[in-house]
Amino acid sequence: MAVRLGLETPIKYIKGIGEAKSNAFARLGVETVYDLLSFYPRGYEERGKTVSISDAFDGELCSVIVTVRETSAVKRLRGNMTVFRSLVEDENGAMELVFFNCPYIAKTLSSGRKYRVYGRIRIGHRGKEMVSPKLEPIIKGVELPYYIPIYRLSPPLTQKAISQAVLEVLPLCEAIPEPLPESVRTSHNLIKQSEAVRIMHVPKDEKELSLARRSIAFSELAVFRLALCNMRSNTDRVKAIPLGLKNVGSKNFLESLPFELTSAQKRAVKEIFSDLGKDRPMARLLQGDVGSGKTAVAAAAIYLCVKNGYQACMMAPTEILAAQHKKTLDKFLSPFGIRTELLVSGLPAAEKRRVREGIADGSINVAVGTHALITEKTVFNNCALAVADEQHRFGVKQRAELLSKSEIDGRRAHMLVMSATPIPRSLSLIIFGDLDVSLLDELPPGRQKIETKVVSANDTEKVYEFLRKETETGGRGYVVCSLIEENEENSDRRSAESYFAELSNAVLKGIPMGLMHGRMKPAEKAEVMNDFATGRIKVLVSTTVIEVGVDVPEATVMIIENAECFGLSQLHQLRGRVGRGNKRSVCVLVNGGKGEDSADRLKIMRDTSDGFKVAEADLERRGPGDFFGVRQSGEFSFACSAISDMTVLKETDALIKEIRENPNDPEYRTLFDSAKKFLERTGGGLTVN
Repeated sequence: MAVRLGLETPIKYIKGIGEAKSNAFARLGVETVYDLLSFYPRGYEERGKTVSISDAFDGELCSVIVTVRETSAVKRLRGNMTVFRSLVEDENGAMELVFFNCPYIAKTLSSGRKYRVYGRIRIGHRGKEMVSPKLEPIIKGVELPYYIPIYRLSPPLTQKAISQAVLEVLPLCEAIPEPLPESVRTSHNLIKQSEAVRIMHVPKDEKELSLARRSIAFSELAVFRLALCNMRSNTDRVKAIPLGLKNVGSKNFLESLPFELTSAQKRAVKEIFSDLGKDRPMARLLQGDVGSGKTAVAAAAIYLCVKNGYQACMMAPTEILAAQHKKTLDKFLSPFGIRTELLVSGLPAAEKRRVREGIADGSINVAVGTHALITEKTVFNNCALAVADEQHRFGVKQRAELLSKSEIDGRRAHMLVMSATPIPRSLSLIIFGDLDVSLLDELPPGRQKIETKVVSANDTEKVYEFLRKETETGGRGYVVCSLIEENEENSDRRSAESYFAELSNAVLKGIPMGLMHGRMKPAEKAEVMNDFATGRIKVLVSTTVIEVGVDVPEATVMIIENAECFGLSQLHQLRGRVGRGNKRSVCVLVNGGKGEDSADRLKIMRDTSDGFKVAEADLERRGPGDFFGVRQSGEFSFACSAISDMTVLKETDALIKEIRENPNDPEYRTLFDSAKKFLERTGGGLTVN
């Protein structure tokens, strides 16, 4: 029996969505009809803008209206591969369409049929051609869409499957609640949320799409800012356990560190100690560039907590980083009799049980781990300080869960969150509106400057020869790729798997190499990373899974393929994986883009090593959307790239100030209701006044 669909209906009831697709959607954070409507495209193919064959240039991604002139027979190649070619033409020229392993297309491409073809032009031995283009038949009376939405994928989902599911539920946009009062929409030239959401999936033109993006960005930011303001005011009313400085030997601890703290670190420690001494919970962000010494500052806070008779915990986003933190904290804290243990899902069952028992009975002073720290099975004895590393990987929900595990007699634990992602101050005030900020704006002495070079995809032979020589003299290197494997979503980019296969059989043949990506099991990743750290592997081919926290001082070379596909701030994070020892280190950005814009962006990386300058440049060139583009399952997400300029941020900031000054104005009730729902959805456990 057909189920009547509503916004809260599970997506498995949508026509064409079975168990496998439902599970794939869940991995993308999409579980209900409302989630699907809020699952905005990550981009669009502008297929309605067509060019003629004669005007199309080598490397151009474009649409062409063509007529099939003739087709060849399907040809079998080695390794069970097939190739099929079709000669097509328009009024100004001709080119070939080339298809690999698609013999069924031969039956549809008959002479005289007309198509809109979309793909990348290249000059082959036989002239202009498109390899594996997307085909749309031209049918009289049927108008082809100008924009084709492109969604993030999770196997076995395809672009077609997601688009069909979205079209099934698009009429339900009318039921989407409106968070903004009409007066606000009118004064800021915004459209209704329901209309904006519909347009995001089926835009007619750039003007309509821009208005929809701006309207969604405004309402999302307004709800988010209001929720953060109320979280902060609620936090200020909650009690915490004050941690005193008397007779705990904090000076001895700081002097015991194997290095002199920078003035920025000393300032941060002073600010944190001051917060910890109060009876309201600390809610502080420790923000610093890669290598600025955040872990040492966190260790000082943990030391103070334990010496006051309480437990502390530190949560990291990956098992590799958690293990690394455990090792570092153990080195700093064990001389003072402080016991630190690791809790991650990859541990053997008996080991996990032993660690959890130690956490529960209080014999373990410091628990370092991943999300295993916030599962039901983990019970703390008397945790008074919770540290979350890489704040951008954990949202409000995870922070709230960690705090709820750490309550003592109704008093909340102090919270310290750390981030190495450089974020401009103008944005950090919005993203971290519920947190005070300590900034580590200088690097410890001896930290190596990383030489950054930008090369084209045609010059990589010299780059890999340089990498070979580095490994032969004791160095190690990373090769970073944006994809795990080739797929339909990114057909113009090479994957980590293909680079690993090619390099190990050609230019780097004979050099011990490893492959690491996010689909590997934690134990497999840990083994590869350990082999790289100990030198059994000299070159590590990886996706951005190595972006966060991996510390191998012997690594002196990083090669980032398709660097134009990354944000500048992410490139800066990746670059920070080298230059951690005492040898000269080089980061090579391989530009696979064809336009001048990608080259200009990458020159910024070449010319500055200051993460905050990089972030400001990224903000100026790409807009705030690049910082808000990450969607977390069960977490609030911003419409990717919707926040296109700082004007929206300033306008919502002014609106929130107006609302806070007039909290009882009934006109803003819908916004308060939306903020309350946001906090309920993210598990904040906080109420909105």
